[in-house]
Amino acid sequence: MSVSSASLPHSRTARVLGILFALLWVALAIDPRYRQDWLLENVLVLVAVPLLARFGPGLRLSDASWACLFVFFSLHVIGAHYTYSEVPYQGWYEALSGRSFAADFGAGRNQYDRVVHFLYGLLMALPVMELLDARARPTGLWRWLVPVLFLVSHGSLYELIEWGAAEIFGGDLGAAYLGTQGDVWDAQKDTALAALGAVLGVSFWLPWRARSRDSIRA
Repeated sequence: MSVSSASLPHSRTARVLGILFALLWVALAIDPRYRQDWLLENVLVLVAVPLLARFGPGLRLSDASWACLFVFFSLHVIGAHYTYSEVPYQGWYEALSGRSFAADFGAGRNQYDRVVHFLYGLLMALPVMELLDARARPTGLWRWLVPVLFLVSHGSLYELIEWGAAEIFGGDLGAAYLGTQGDVWDAQKDTALAALGAVLGVSFWLPWRARSRDSIRA
């Protein structure tokens, strides 16, 4: 008898990370810096997380994939709480190290959004590869290309969604959600960083999965 994906249990790691993420989300939902921008940013969470909770067991993702998803979504909700262009990571660095961030790394734009775009490609490469292997396994060179193209296309789609939301809402809300910080090439740079992260992610995770399978067989 076949078992539906809805009746399969989540792994213990997935359940623990799900609980930790829920606690983090609730904590960061309290008094965000810009409530309207927080609501827009959390559309992604309110769509993706319930889908993962409902259909995640059927995807049969590894614990490493669940960890990657947890890290990415945690970084996203931190960005939503402060708004991406105002995440105070420089102050955190100075509080932890006792050193000036500007003196160590130079002053400039807030780079939190760029880091998260890069990590999107790097972290999501593993879940995407596992999803493709389970549903439409590519072979040969396509095992490297398809995950990268998948991630780049979705990163580009997100940039289009940001543009559309900024056009619809306009004003301070649109500017906060778009988060260009005056850089006219912001969307292109974000997409390029996501693509770089995807290339590095696939280059790391694909051999890592092969070694893991070899160690299990041994």
